[in-house]
Amino acid sequence: MDIRDAEDQHIDGITAIYNDAVAHTTAIWNETQVDAANRMAWLADRHRAGYPVLVAVDENGAVLGYASFGDWRAFDGYRHTVEHSVYVRGDQRGAGIGRALMLALIERARDLGKHVMVAGIEAGNTASIRLHETLGFEQAGHLKQVGAKFGKWLDLAFLQLILDQRDVPGR
Repeated sequence: MDIRDAEDQHIDGITAIYNDAVAHTTAIWNETQVDAANRMAWLADRHRAGYPVLVAVDENGAVLGYASFGDWRAFDGYRHTVEHSVYVRGDQRGAGIGRALMLALIERARDLGKHVMVAGIEAGNTASIRLHETLGFEQAGHLKQVGAKFGKWLDLAFLQLILDQRDVPGR
């Protein structure tokens, strides 16, 4: 497995993983699947903003998972905080791919001078919460019944990782 920056040739793999999560999990709270053009526009938007999209690929170049982060909120005061996403292909979950992607993503956030990384995770997704906790994320909040999917209410757990020890924010 290799972790690298996503490029156009990875879009079909990213789209398939995204759509599988939409159709079968509560990891993404959307109910509509997307096409490759949608994910291509998303990738271009992340690149324009200066944010990474990473993919884990096997020896044949097949996408096993992907991860990215973007602005947590659009206001200037939040410029040091990002929210991330990490998704692993269904048949590859539990093999360490999510952890590898997260470690690389955390390093990229630090390299960009970010101070906090936020995770918004469906509160019943104990595997994702455990993964984040092993990476140093701490639970920071729990919002009850703020989402709905598959005919049930969903709770949202917020976790955060402080990326550096700055006392004063820089530009």
